[in-house]
Amino acid sequence: MPSGFAVWITGLPASGKSTVAAALKREIEARGVTVAILESDSLRQVFTPHPLYTEEERDVFYGAMVYVGRLLTEHEVPVIFDATGNRRKYRERARQQIPRFVEVYVDCPLDVCVARDPKGIYRRAREGAAATVPGFQAMYEPPENPEIVVRGDEEAPEVAARRVAAVLVEKGYLPG
Repeated sequence: MPSGFAVWITGLPASGKSTVAAALKREIEARGVTVAILESDSLRQVFTPHPLYTEEERDVFYGAMVYVGRLLTEHEVPVIFDATGNRRKYRERARQQIPRFVEVYVDCPLDVCVARDPKGIYRRAREGAAATVPGFQAMYEPPENPEIVVRGDEEAPEVAARRVAAVLVEKGYLPG
């Protein structure tokens, strides 16, 4: 069974993407498959160390992120994209370039995300120190047809991870 596939976990900042990604990594690795998490905050420090978060910069950043994910999957390394990817076109680019692809939408109300705000993103936006926070000042385009929708305000990350793993098994991407 070829082992390269990608799962893009998308949603608003502070919706629970990283928690679901970590739970999914544990779920996949418990099945004996090593997986790489491509986390946007970490990669941004390398690709755009002084980010401006413009549309142009985001287009380049997500293009580079998809490229890295594609290279890894071509070498049979499964990938979890842990990234807001606020425009559908970023995630669609990954779907077009990575044949074995699943999109997971962590749907969480904005007020819950704002209340969580572990990185202070929404606080900085309210203070005027951040002008392009997806879902707050910048547009966030939710997926039109994700393979899985997770309720970030209601569903335990481990439960969500098991549901994602079940879809990966059903598609033949993961052993059962």
